Amino acid sequence: MSKTIAVRYEGKPCYSIEIRRDFSDLLSCLQADIPDLHKKRICIVSETNVAPLYLETVRAILNPAVSQVCSYVFQAGEQSKNLDTVSELYQVLISHKFDRNDVLIALGGGVVGDLTGFATATYLRGIRFVQIPTSLLAQVDSSIGGKTAVDFQQYKNMVGAFYQPALVYNNLEVLKTLPEREYLSGMGEIIKHGLIRDASYYQWLKEHNGQIRDLDPDTLETMIEISDRIKQEVVERDPKEQGERAHLNFGHTIGHAIEKLSNFSLLHGECVAIGMTAAACLSQKKGMLTEAEFLDVKQCISDFGLPVSNPQIDPALIAQTTLLDKKMDSGVVKFILLDGIGKAVINREITLADMEQAVKLL
Repeated sequence: MSKTIAVRYEGKPCYSIEIRRDFSDLLSCLQADIPDLHKKRICIVSETNVAPLYLETVRAILNPAVSQVCSYVFQAGEQSKNLDTVSELYQVLISHKFDRNDVLIALGGGVVGDLTGFATATYLRGIRFVQIPTSLLAQVDSSIGGKTAVDFQQYKNMVGAFYQPALVYNNLEVLKTLPEREYLSGMGEIIKHGLIRDASYYQWLKEHNGQIRDLDPDTLETMIEISDRIKQEVVERDPKEQGERAHLNFGHTIGHAIEKLSNFSLLHGECVAIGMTAAACLSQKKGMLTEAEFLDVKQCISDFGLPVSNPQIDPALIAQTTLLDKKMDSGVVKFILLDGIGKAVINREITLADMEQAVKLL
């Protein structure tokens, strides 16, 4: 089984998202999307958890078909997502004489994809890169849409660029090697897609909880395709987050604050889950969700093994930390609420007191 989603950028065809169950046609997809692939140098960028599993597999596929293959592997974890790691990658590319015709492949989760994308956007003012996301979260979210970034000091994703990949290749088989906690972290972004865009998809997720948690291949393929199409549609209409793309930040304002305050001991999807629960609570307080809808959202998140609160962190500190969010607009937080299940809206009137109160009520 295979699925292809064509993504447009500024009205023109840009790249495809390929959904597969193995790596069997990775090379043919690369050859279709990258002209003269046989002349290219390729650098596979990965991290210490993923590289032992898949780096040599991908290298073996590429070796006979390209000019040169090298690799750069950095220490796994958010703590490596910084300019120092990017600098080391630049040095690898320079030492192997990479030019503007060459290609980088991001083989890993969101940290690898974001960092590699930023490096390719800035090396020689931009070269091609390919996303091979190996986490559920990256397959349905961070690999799509061209957001690239690294963290700067205590600020998450503060330094970045919009830069589109040449290809996104989702191999569902790799999800089987994810620790359960990492896998379920991806459900934070998937549940978000239903809540902000598609009430029927949200209902489908609840009904297929067992199959999703068991990694049933047909269910996984359907889920990833629907989530990818939701993300595709939003980023095509608003590629640089001037309007509705902000809806994808549902749960992220409070989520990013918790992520920072936990010193990244909580996974991104776990923090987003708490942030979504708080945002749903605020939506209820504003009369936009019923109490039954809020409780249903909270239960759905919990049923997928995700947290809905973190009592160890002071709610006032969480609210205050949201002021460091890069999505601030003229000193005001662009907060995403739900005006019913499946419909996100931007609200610029949520105060720090509102956020603090919502977190306290979880």
